[in-house]
Amino acid sequence: MAITLTWYGHATIGLETGGYRILVDPFFSGNPAATVKPGDVRADFILVSHGHGDHIGDTEAIARRTGALVISNFEIATWLGRKGLKTHGQHLGGGYRYPFGYLKLTFAIHGSALPDGSYGGNPAGFLLITTTGEKVYLAQDTGLFGDMKLIGDEGLDLAALPIGDNFTMGPDDALRAVELLRPKHVIPIHYNTFEMIQQDAHAWAERVEKATSARVHVLKPGESFQL
Repeated sequence: MAITLTWYGHATIGLETGGYRILVDPFFSGNPAATVKPGDVRADFILVSHGHGDHIGDTEAIARRTGALVISNFEIATWLGRKGLKTHGQHLGGGYRYPFGYLKLTFAIHGSALPDGSYGGNPAGFLLITTTGEKVYLAQDTGLFGDMKLIGDEGLDLAALPIGDNFTMGPDDALRAVELLRPKHVIPIHYNTFEMIQQDAHAWAERVEKATSARVHVLKPGESFQL
């Protein structure tokens, strides 16, 4: 069974697997790269990696409209739960089996304050093992860290990595991340949304494919890749 990843710009990702629709860090309103509006997307589940406004984004509005279950760290899940949303809280290193697969929260080097200044707990990435065995790592917002090698030891089919620099890994560290993770396929994210994180993703892809065995797929906002 295939898994389809759609990149909506910035770090907003849609996944379809096993008949389920999963939205990750749904930042549409105020995202100059977004090609759709928050009212146009469908979701059964929403994953939130951390509390920053460009990641928690339109979570509340989409979850209210669709009834999606929001999955995040315990602090963010509790914060959203107080707003009346359906949530499931996890924490770093912990996994849980959902209808779409086994999802583990991974380490990430970043911040996580919520839009109202509340404590947002620890930022996270996501390691998903689908019900048919595909392994997908969504790094979201993070700097480079050595334990990416341990994530790579899982045998990744696909990784989505930030390359924008300033707030996350830049192209050099993202290349080193590919070397540690050793995925079969890579999709760059979190770049070109704003002037401060402008990057040439095609030049980065050439460097990665020259230095590693990974295949890089540079998507335009709204485009999809099927594994």
